[in-house]
Formats: sequence, structure tokens, C-alpha cells
Amino acid sequence: MAPKNEPSFRQSVDMMFNRAVALMDLPPGLEEKIRVCNATYTVRFGVRLRGQIQTFVGYRSVHSEHMEPVKGGIRYAMSVNQDEVEALAALMTYKCALVEAPFGGSKGGLCIDPRQYEEHELEQITRRFAYELAKRDLINPSQNVPAPDMGTGEREMAWIADQYARMNTTDINARACVTGKPLNAGGIHGRVEATGRGVQYALQEFFRDRVGVGKSGLDGKLDGKRVIVQGLGNVGYHAAKFLSEEDGCVITGIIERDGALVSDEGLDVEAVHNWIVKHGGVTGFPDGTFVAEGAKVLEEPCDILIPAAMEGVINLANADRIKAPLIIEAANGPVTAGADEILRKKGCVIIPDMYANAGGVTVSYFEWVKNLSHIRFGRMQRRQEEARHQLVIDELERLDRYLGDAWSMTPQFKEKYLRGADELELVRSGLDDTMRIAYQAMRDVWHERGDVEDLRTAAYLVSIDRVAKSYRAKGL
Repeated sequence: MAPKNEPSFRQSVDMMFNRAVALMDLPPGLEEKIRVCNATYTVRFGVRLRGQIQTFVGYRSVHSEHMEPVKGGIRYAMSVNQDEVEALAALMTYKCALVEAPFGGSKGGLCIDPRQYEEHELEQITRRFAYELAKRDLINPSQNVPAPDMGTGEREMAWIADQYARMNTTDINARACVTGKPLNAGGIHGRVEATGRGVQYALQEFFRDRVGVGKSGLDGKLDGKRVIVQGLGNVGYHAAKFLSEEDGCVITGIIERDGALVSDEGLDVEAVHNWIVKHGGVTGFPDGTFVAEGAKVLEEPCDILIPAAMEGVINLANADRIKAPLIIEAANGPVTAGADEILRKKGCVIIPDMYANAGGVTVSYFEWVKNLSHIRFGRMQRRQEEARHQLVIDELERLDRYLGDAWSMTPQFKEKYLRGADELELVRSGLDDTMRIAYQAMRDVWHERGDVEDLRTAAYLVSIDRVAKSYRAKGL
């Protein structure tokens, strides 16, 4: 439990916003316009289930319409409330501005425990929720585009897309009303892994920043870093998998709802994930040491801590005992404003959520563009690219024959060079480029301004400045 004097998630977002705008020269009216949430729609609807009508409460909040459509996930959780949805919508505004995705910020939520319902019941509930939102243009390809979030995934997005299409039978862009869809329903390769992949790219870019790495007290290589991951859902699983398999990180701790696993030698992320899918938790996993009080593992020594589940898990009650010199916020708001201050004073570097988990909205942007253009990425140019490369290979093979043993092509070069980029490779390339450029924008502010002590403030400064410029361009 968080201490009583802990600010709420909404208050934390406002406090961090206020800390940033205090360093800016914005007119008070514009500052207030950017800070406040434009509108929140609350819907209460009934669905006949198990012989009786059950009433559900849902929300869709629009924080900023400086660009449209507005973008943001829909989460299914019992903790969903108006304050949380509005705080998440605000974060979406700043996140989209930071990674230069042309969206305003929005968020949605349904107060429901999806584990309590059968699949056909969830479909009924989701379709009715989508109907209530769509008929008020709170789902619309040009106005408001949801995506998956905690408790939702490809399946729910496919239901929402189909419900919108049923209501708008002549809308040629109907599939663009929501992102995070399955591939066979207009989705894009790489969307499921996108947020976790973005966490990996964010860490790779951080470790290219010698000054930033120096501030954390770590050395300049990602290889061999000891990592603790809190939450092995979609984001935590993919981040941990990619970091361990591709970057040489050692996953020494995995924290889940029912406890945690720790191992100095490193945990097999794929094996743990498969166990959780089969058994619903980490209890009983044969490798590693089980710790019943999982939250305590947040306080274990490691190089990188990745909170990838709920907001507020690092708070005033435990911030003093956090030993990780580097925290990357894969979840939204896992470090409260109070804990953020304590950690900064200790010298801990925090890679903030609005940057670290922006991979999801970045690839959602690519999916939205794909849906509007009605063509798969790479379809027009892939074979032409391969044909051009074949010309180079033909010349190299001619040279190879001429020179004999004096020169030859490296093994596998021909195969790798000839293969044109498919949609997944293009998506990963675009995501990597986005994460690099966004980090560099924050880095420049962090290192060059003497009044900016941390990456979070730098991120807010970059994003708020971009939102302000959009409003000014509109004549405000």
C-alpha cells in the first residue's frame, strides 16, 4: 500500500507538468489550456449476461486536440476511474508530441475484471462499449483512434473495428478506427512486440549517450547488465526477451502478481513466460528462487530496473530502498512524483514513461497510416530493391571469378544483401529511428540546460513546447 500522503497518479502527472512549465516562458492561459483535460465521457450501459442485465461503467477521455485524431489505449481493469483515465490521456498527449506522432492524447477504460467473463461475454461487452463510444465519434479514424492497453489486446481491437464497420458501412477507412488489430483484420507486423521493442531501443540509445550513462554510474555497455523486470505481461515479456537474447542482459529477477523469481545466473524469460501462460503465475516454476513477497524484489541490487505493469509501484514507501542506478519506466506512471524526487536526489537516472513506452503508439501510427493508404509497407518497392541489389551481386561474382582465391565474398553476405526489407523490418527500422531521435531531443535539453536535472523534465519540456507551437499555429 502507498503511504497516505502519496499524491495520486493524476496529481503526480500534474506535479511533473508543473515542474517543467516553471522552466518555460508560456503565457498562463496557454499553459492552462495544455494542462487541462478537454473532455471526459462517462458511459453506463447494460448487457444481458447469464440471465440478467449487468451494468458496466466506461470512460473515454480526450486531453488535447491540438492534433487530430486523438490517440490512446482502452484498458480493462477494476481500478479504472476518471482520474486515472484523464492522467493517462495527458501522458498520451505528451508522448505523441515527444515521438512526433501526429495525434492528440486520449485514453479509455472499462471498469471490469476480464478474467471473470467467458470470451463470448467479453465480446458482447466490448461491442456494446464500442457502440456507445462510436455513436458519439469517440471512435473514428479521423477523430479518435483507440488501441490496446492493460487487459485488452488484438482480440478486443478486432471486435471494436468490426463494430465500427457495422455502424459505418460506407466508410472506406473503417479499419483505421482502431490500432493493435490482428494481422488478418488490418493489423501490422510488429505491433504486439512494439512497446517492449521500444524499451529495448530506448536503452540502446541511452547507452550511446556517454554523459547520460556516466550520470547513472554505469559503464557504457548494455551487454552483461543485470536486469529486474516487474510484470511479465506483453510489454515486460518482450522487453526482457529482446534484452536477454539480443543485447546480452542477464534477467536476475521477474516480479509477478503471485510473487517473484530471482536467480543470479539469470532466468530464461521464454520458459517463465510459458509457465505463467499455463499456470497463471510464477509459483512452482522449477528454476530460480521463489519470493512470496514479490514487491521486495524491486529493492534488490541490479543495474537496470524495468517496472512494466501498474502505476505507483515505486512510491514514498519504498523509494529509499531502491538500489538500481537506472530505471526505465515501461509502464505508465510506475514512479510517483514523491518517489521521483527521492530517487533523483540519490543520483538514480530514470528514463521516463512518456518516452520509454512510446513504441506502442509509434507502431500504432504506422498501422493507422497503413490502413489509410490501403497497402502493406514494402509491397511496392521490395522486389525492385532486390533487383537493384542483384546487379551489385552479379558484378561482385564476376570479380570473384576473375580474382579467384585472391578475393571472395563473405559467407551469407549475398543472402543478406539480396533480401529486400519486409513490413516487419520496415516497422522496426521506423521504430528504432523514432526512439533515437526522441531520445536525442531529450538529451540535448538534459545536457545543455543547467536548470534541467533529469530526463523526465527534459521530456516534458520538449513535448509541451511542441504542443504549444501547435496551438499557436492554430491561432491560440
